[in-house]
This record gives sequence, C-alpha cells and structure tokens, in this order.
Amino acid sequence: MIYLGIDTSNYTTSAAAVTDSGFVNKRALLPVKAGERGLRQSEGVFHHMKILPELFHSLAGETDLKQVRAIGVSVRPRRTEGSYMPVFLAGYGYARVIADALDIPLYEFSHQEGHIMAGIFSRGYYELLDDEFLSVHISGGTTEILKMRPAEYGFENEIIGGTRDISAGQLIDRIGVALGMSFPAGRELEKTAGAAKTYIKLPVSTDGAYMNFSGTETKAASLMNGSNAAETALGTLIAVKDTLVRTLNYAMESTGIKKALIVGGVASNRLIRAGLENEINGKVYFASAELSSDNAVGTAALAKLCGER
Repeated sequence: MIYLGIDTSNYTTSAAAVTDSGFVNKRALLPVKAGERGLRQSEGVFHHMKILPELFHSLAGETDLKQVRAIGVSVRPRRTEGSYMPVFLAGYGYARVIADALDIPLYEFSHQEGHIMAGIFSRGYYELLDDEFLSVHISGGTTEILKMRPAEYGFENEIIGGTRDISAGQLIDRIGVALGMSFPAGRELEKTAGAAKTYIKLPVSTDGAYMNFSGTETKAASLMNGSNAAETALGTLIAVKDTLVRTLNYAMESTGIKKALIVGGVASNRLIRAGLENEINGKVYFASAELSSDNAVGTAALAKLCGER
C-alpha cells in the first residue's frame, strides 16, 4: 500500500510517498532573491504552482500510482480556528485533483501536524501516539511549545509556550542575511559559527514557557561591526539554544510531562540539538535531520494512519 503527501509551505514545495517499508521524499526550496528575507504569499503560490507538477512527475516515476490508497495534504499552518495562508491552496488544489483522478480518500491536515508526524515517523517514535507529549516546533515561521494529544485524524494541541515576537528561524535568517548570507540562512550560519573561537554574548528573554527574540536581534545588530561573522553566528545560535532550553524545562516542570518531540527546520542545527539533548530535564525526541525541515512525508504518514483505521 502507498500513501501520498503534499505540503506547500512558505518556502518549500514537497511531495512524498510512504509505504510499510520506507518513503520517497521530493522537495524544492522556493527561490528568494539575494538580500531579501522572504516571499510574499502571492509569489509563493506562483512558485508552488510552477514547481509542484515537476516534483509530482518525479515522484510518480518512483511510485506505482495503482497502489496508492489515500493522499494527505497540508491546508493550513496550525490546527486552530482561523489559521490560514494562501500558499496552502496550491497544494490542496493539486491533491484534490489527484484524489478525484485516482478515486482515493483525501485527508486534510495542518503543516504543523505534518512536522510532528514526520518526527515520529522518521525515528519510529510511535510510543508518542499512546499518550500526551510536548512538542517544540521551531522553524522560519513558528516557535511554539505545544501539549499534544493524538486525535482520530492528526493531533489535538494546546499552545503552552513559544515566541511573542519573531520566531527562532526568523532571528537566524535575519542575522544571516545581515551578514551577507543567502535566505534561508540556517545552514550557512551554522557553518560560519563552526569557525568561531569565541562568541558574542546575546541577551536571552523568557517568561515561563514564553520567549522573545527581537531583543536578541537588536543587540546582535548593534554589535555586528565590532565582531567577526563567526562570533556573531555562534552567539546567535547559543542564544537560541539557551532560550529553548530554559522555556522547555519550564514547560516540562509546569505540566509534569517529561517527554518532548523537537521538530522544524531549526531543529536540524547541531549545536541547538546538542543543547536540548544535554540540558533538558526530561526525554527529548528528535526528527531525523532529513525530515526536520519542511517535507510532505509526515503528511503522507498521517494519511497512512487514517487509511489503515
């Protein structure tokens, strides 16, 4: 049996197939002009509509479409009332056509649920589906700490912490672009930080399980001319790590839930992962590096769960 997934997020077009024995993952970053820090939603929709047919053609070349039993698609950022972004319309429209053409069920999920399921699927953490757990979603657009409960279709969640201004990914991208890096800047910033012998100390601002990163950005910008790029890059990543450690430890203590799944593109950063592994007072689960960033594998895996019920 084969289950398909489609996800059209702010900066990545993704199509995937999941079976009992593995997965096929096709993804492409949307083009962002040099010096810019993102795309308008209309630009994102255009690029998704241009890229998705080629991605699906590539996926179909490695997938027996006659064996497909269902398709899952991300239709909104979060599973909350009023959560909406136009970029997800591109994926939904394409998935609707595929479902009708193949006469298979179409399951709708949020982008965030796809990230969480990708983390579970990537390492076989299916024990998390048996009870409540915490999840930390850290990406270019989101930094949230969630109390998760498996539901009949996807997950129910309650936001119990997260950023009150910019996300961890936005901080990393903004500092990276200011240092002359391409957007998104996470990988290049991490590589640059690896050359640092010391780092600039940046402020960490938390309130229980909530956090602020704008002050960190402002301080980094003010010190940028007095330090080299490697020191700035390392200081930025350490500040993000320290902020996440402090807020997640608080969330575990206040809820009594001592297990947390870390997902999202920022979770692929090795320094941040190491800090969360070593400094959290509970059990931490990580998605594989490949499935930490935006992908449709988690959405396909959710369709598989639904299709098998």
